[in-house]
This record gives sequence, C-alpha cells and structure tokens, in this order.
Amino acid sequence: MHGRKLLHALIVALTAVAFTLIASASGQASASRPGHTWVGSWEAAPVFGDPGAPQGYVGYSLRNVIHLSVGGSALRVHLSNGFGNVPLPLAHATVALATGSAVPDARPGTMRDLTFGGRRTTTIAANAEALSDPVQLKVDVGADLLVTTYVDQPAGLTTTHQDAQQVSFFTISGDHSADVAGTAYTRQTQSWYYVDGVDVLSSGARASVVALGDSITDGFQSTVSANHRWPDYLARRLQQLPPSRQLGVLNAGISANRVLLDGVGPSALARLDRDALSRTGVRTILLLEGINDIDNDPPQPDATAIEQGLAQIAAQARAAGLRVIGCTLTPYEGSGPYTSTREIERETINTWIRTSHTFDRVVDFDAATRDPADPLRFRPSYDSGDHLHPNDAGYQAMAAAIPLGVL
Repeated sequence: MHGRKLLHALIVALTAVAFTLIASASGQASASRPGHTWVGSWEAAPVFGDPGAPQGYVGYSLRNVIHLSVGGSALRVHLSNGFGNVPLPLAHATVALATGSAVPDARPGTMRDLTFGGRRTTTIAANAEALSDPVQLKVDVGADLLVTTYVDQPAGLTTTHQDAQQVSFFTISGDHSADVAGTAYTRQTQSWYYVDGVDVLSSGARASVVALGDSITDGFQSTVSANHRWPDYLARRLQQLPPSRQLGVLNAGISANRVLLDGVGPSALARLDRDALSRTGVRTILLLEGINDIDNDPPQPDATAIEQGLAQIAAQARAAGLRVIGCTLTPYEGSGPYTSTREIERETINTWIRTSHTFDRVVDFDAATRDPADPLRFRPSYDSGDHLHPNDAGYQAMAAAIPLGVL
C-alpha cells in the first residue's frame, strides 16, 4: 500500500509540472511573482442587458478597445454576465495589444487566447462574472488592448456598458476572435460588451483608485476614442510619478446614474460592492454622485436624503478599509433640468460635502470648473455646450484639481 501511495503522489507531481509547462507555453502566466502585485488597470461598470438582442449576439465577434492606466508583465480579464438572464456559453475569447486607439488590428505576436481553469471555453452563470487565467503578455502604461468575445449559441441578454466614448468593432461573420488583422471587423459600436475589468501584474504600482460616478465620470461629451475623461487625465498625471507611487485608475462611471434610485444601471449604493469595493487592489474611492438625484425623474427634492446616501457609501467603503474622497457637484445653470430650487439643493449638498467631515478628503470640482464671473455656470472654456457636462478642457481641469497625495 505504501508503494501505491508513493506512486500516486509521483504521478500527481509530474502531472502538475506538465500542466505548468503547458500553461507557460500557451501564454498563461503564474498567479504571482516575487515583488509583483495584481492591480486593477481598467474598468467599465456594467449597465444593463442589451435589449436589442434578446438571445445575445450569436455568431458575432465583439472586439472591445480599452485603454489601460498602468502596465505590467501579465494580465487577467474580467468578463461579466451580470445582466444576463441565462448562463452565458462563451465559445472563445482573446486579448491582444492594439495597434492604435480606434482600430481593430492587433499588434503581431501579441494575440492570446483567454482560458478559464485551463479551458478555452467557459459558461458564465446568470448574474455572475468570470475571471480569466493569468496571461503572459507585457503591457505598457497607457496601452490599448483588444478584448474579443465570441458566442455561437443563444446566450440571453448581453451585459453592456453604453456611452463608452470609445469606438469598438464587431463582425457578424463568425469567430474572428483570434484574427490579428482587423479586416473582418467592418462594423462599429460605442458600447463595451461583456468585458468589465482588466488587472495587471505590476512591479511598480501597488494599488488602484476607483472613480465612482455618473455621466461626468463616464466622460460624456468628451472626444470619442481620445481617452479624455477626467479619470484618464488623472491616470496621466499619476503616470508621471515614480513607478512605486503610480496607481491604477478605474472608471466606474455610469451615465444618468443616481445615488438613491436605480435607473440607467443600478444606483451607486446598489453597485458599490460590484464596481468599487471588490475591484483588484483598490485603496481609494473618488465619489462624484448626486446631480441626477436632483434632476432626473423622479427628482429627489430632499438634500438630506442624498447626503445620507453619500454618507452610507463612505461608511461602507471605510468598513472595507478604503479611503473615500468626496467630490463637489459641478455647476449646471443653463441646462434643461436646471431650476433655482434645484440649484439651492446642489449648493446645500456641496456645503455638506465640504464641511461635514464625512470624507477623508474633499476635492472641489465645483470650484475647479465654475465661471468666476458667473459661478452657477461652467467656465465657458470648460463647457461642452449642454451646460451640464464639461468638454475635454473641463475634464482636464477636474483631474488637475485632485491633489495626488490624497489618493
């Protein structure tokens, strides 16, 4: 019996070594390395299940273009079926370095299959997500990636982030997930599908920050495919620091999002754990929410209720060991929803953010973007034209207003 046990142990050990060698050859990285840390480098908060395709995009290859904040020696990809109404049978998924910020072509030699427990196919349960095996692929700070998925059978609603402010690509002609050339990708979209996060194995950055917010954090009205959202500008500032002080920046903005009520996507309170607390390596949350509670139907006329919601987000984040930076609501006089009564509510909330000591620190986006000659409005050079959302210069001014030391 002792000999059989010894033989069995030897077989198990040899099998493990063989699997490790196979994984290495196929581009799968080890789970960790001395002196390296897994850090969140990119995020897109899931918003809804796309109603345009009740059975999913069967036969489509969906090629998402995404922009990393920090780099590393390996990566892993989060794929979401968070709004799926049935299990998602994923037939094929790949990742590669893109040749540009708005093209479907992969850089030669960088195409990798994504695997899940060593298998190329996986099924993601309804309302769940899958984390890929680590992939051996060196990515630089600010790299553009292509994450492509293919589904070959009915898959239910497709989990989507709309208003991506980024051109991505798709084809309806079958599995082109592993294509290096983007020739098959003749159709464009400005939504991200399935992919909701990328982590990198970093030897420099040790943590990440999450920007939790609405359309202003999502970058609405910024230049498409230019990465001019305020979290992008913040990432560029952080990239100028020594590697040990750099931080990943994760954008958890959802256009039209609210603190208290579900609407376009779950409320900030409802999605806090999914989009912020559980993200890889998070140290700090930058919280910019509330203007849609004031303005969107049904409006919330009680500033105290909004303040209590923001305070609850701060309390839960602190309980998870995170710092929370409260951000004041930006001006919006001249926009369609604006009224003098709602302006009083905005100013009341901003005063509370500045003075209540609810947050570890405060970033005054209101002061950074308002017109000194007319402080209820954006500075004209920062106004996108709708008087509610900044333009690229306004988003850059917001990022510049954040003292890096508070992160």
